Amino acid sequence: MVASFSLLENCYRCSSKHIEKKAKHRTTNESQTRSPSIAASQEGLLGRRLAVLCSSLSLVSISPSPLKAEEKKGKEDEGDNNGVIGSITSLFDPNETTKTGKVLPKAYVKAAREVVKTLKASLEEDAKDVAKFRRSADAAKEAIREYLNGWQGQKVVVTEESYAALEKAIRSLANFYSKAGPFAPLSEEVKSNILEYLNTADANI
Repeated sequence: MVASFSLLENCYRCSSKHIEKKAKHRTTNESQTRSPSIAASQEGLLGRRLAVLCSSLSLVSISPSPLKAEEKKGKEDEGDNNGVIGSITSLFDPNETTKTGKVLPKAYVKAAREVVKTLKASLEEDAKDVAKFRRSADAAKEAIREYLNGWQGQKVVVTEESYAALEKAIRSLANFYSKAGPFAPLSEEVKSNILEYLNTADANI
């Protein structure tokens, strides 16, 4: 920006000197044949042309270089491409990094999270609203069934804390209903224990 102001100042000085020089070297005949108004208008025209030239030069000096703009655009495109490639790679990666930094099978993480989500919703549902309670209970039962069919006893996950916590939650639920009957309301103690197991599992997936 300092350079552009300096360039404008030089242009202004240049135009002033040029006008003075033209005035000094004007011949007597030219002075006699040309009227003062015509000379003044031509000097003004010259000054305006030089001012336009200086303005153009200042705009060129202020405007960013096309090469730099292309380099910046290229870097942005490269960053976008890297993001797309990373998303595609993540999509086909069979594993997923958990909240604790462990790498586990993506299918296991998805199934475990579904159990946590649906079972929590079922436990927090108002049992007096029979229709809503039945829907949430059915969703939880389906999630537990798919989880057990896919991952029960699998060596790749049996040592995980999330697996142990889900096993305790499911076992506590099964033991309660086997003793109290399938339509018995959960006691607050059992519900609290199951929710604690689910929170532990959730923190590790």
